[in-house]
Amino acid sequence: MTSDVVLTAALRSNLLSLQNTQSQIDVTQFRLSTGRKVNSALDNPQSFFASQALNNRASDLTRLLDSIGQSIQTIQAADNGVTALTSLIEQADSVANNAQEALAQGQAEAKITGATDLSGIVDLTPAGGQIVAGDTLVFTVTQDDGSAITVAPDVNGALAATATVTIGANDGIDDLINNINSITLSNLAAVPAATGDQAFEASLDASGNLQVRTLNGGNFNLQFASVAATDGGDLALASGLGFVDQARIANDGTGANNNNIELTAISDVALSSFAFTFTDGVGTEQTAQRSTLINNLNESSTGAPLAAFAGVNAAVDDLTIGINGGTAATIDLTDAANASVSVQNVIDQINNDTSLNTLIEADFDDDTGQLTIRALDATTTSVQIGATASVTANLGFGAAALTGGASTDVENIILGAASGTLATLESDFDRIRDQISELVTNGDTGYRGTNLLNGDNLLTVFNEFRTSSQTTNGVTFTADGLGVDAANFSRTASVDSALAEIRGALEAVRAFGGTLANDLTVIQTRQTFTESTINTLTAGADLLVNADQNEEGAKLLALQTRQQLGVTSLSLASQSQQSILRLF
Repeated sequence: MTSDVVLTAALRSNLLSLQNTQSQIDVTQFRLSTGRKVNSALDNPQSFFASQALNNRASDLTRLLDSIGQSIQTIQAADNGVTALTSLIEQADSVANNAQEALAQGQAEAKITGATDLSGIVDLTPAGGQIVAGDTLVFTVTQDDGSAITVAPDVNGALAATATVTIGANDGIDDLINNINSITLSNLAAVPAATGDQAFEASLDASGNLQVRTLNGGNFNLQFASVAATDGGDLALASGLGFVDQARIANDGTGANNNNIELTAISDVALSSFAFTFTDGVGTEQTAQRSTLINNLNESSTGAPLAAFAGVNAAVDDLTIGINGGTAATIDLTDAANASVSVQNVIDQINNDTSLNTLIEADFDDDTGQLTIRALDATTTSVQIGATASVTANLGFGAAALTGGASTDVENIILGAASGTLATLESDFDRIRDQISELVTNGDTGYRGTNLLNGDNLLTVFNEFRTSSQTTNGVTFTADGLGVDAANFSRTASVDSALAEIRGALEAVRAFGGTLANDLTVIQTRQTFTESTINTLTAGADLLVNADQNEEGAKLLALQTRQQLGVTSLSLASQSQQSILRLF
């Protein structure tokens, strides 16, 4: 039978003291190992849960901080897009400015160029040649430049001034050039004699081809009138000077061999008709519209209106349009019931014809009542307008009305020198316009599915309760969204409109760039603030639960010393019992 070991009071006291010291050492060592003085709710419930709440908020804000960072990247991606758009728009502005300069230069002169090398020819009238002494060139100025030529308009509203150059026997090319250059505005019919300004400049180009251009603006018509006064003689004269491929036969409708052989050069880069009108039900002249029937069109003028299309009442009544002397396309002026078609129908036929629609484009201005045909390709230098059957067309494109009859009456119109350049610039402008849209719509300016330049909005939340946020409103910066229309550089007004659109687009892009910069600054400020708040919350949580390492280290040293003293004290307390062993 055993019994419990009996400890003296001194030993028991020392033992309990050592156990308590060891317990405190264990706690202190745990605090030192974890770095925390509160490791669970049992240690200090109030501090533990308060610290946990602070850490939870810090964790929530950390997740928001990641979202804020992504918002910053989204805005920076949009800002990169703004930079690229700015560059593209500035390039488009440069193209439009070039078009403005080219148009201004192109509208300053009308020019024709032959296709025969005449350099060094000292006698244009050799025996048996194509040119005969006494042949004449008749120049007709059909439009005024607004200042130098001041003549009364005719019944068609056009200005008329004519000068004739006669080729004398043994005249060389230099004589012809000098005679053309000697034409002054005072030589022209109905022009004040005191004017005296040179009207034309004739010269040979680098290939020896004869070229003639106006010096005071306006369009001109050149008629080749031979001594023989026959189509053959007139064509021979045109051929001898290199213009036979450009000249047209102005039929008189009788089929007789006395038609005019002529060509027309315009200073404009597009063909513009007269301002058409029509007579309404109460006899009032109104500006024509797209829906107006062709046979109701009147050519507006200062006198009684003339029918723009006369005799349109048969199935064979047509217009013909050719480009650069190529095969002409037929434009029907009557429908299946031989009734007149509308202006819009004519426009549609031109724009839908595959032989024409890559080279020219027709349009109609409802405000002015003018029909226009402009070049779409740089190779388009001349347009041939013809009338067939019983049609007489007073369009205002050329120098005279077109009269159909036994054969087609064709007007060959040489476009202004800048038409090809402007067509190229239009193509360049439209390519830039396409790139503007593609940059935005293809997602190149987006980030993680958010594209601020293509209508998406960006919400950036700044606190865990979602009560503080900022919305960056997106824009649609495609070419259409920026209000940049497809290029049409055929008129000063349309070029000016394009420049205004480009400048408006540039202002819009720059303004949005400023908005992005402002929003980015706000978000970055909130990012910095959130980072500071997270640090504050974390530090506050640590103050509640983290242990002071120095303090805990000092406690451990003190407890270890106390433990050693306790062991010594326990040894001393047990010496009285050890003395009993000496009795044995």
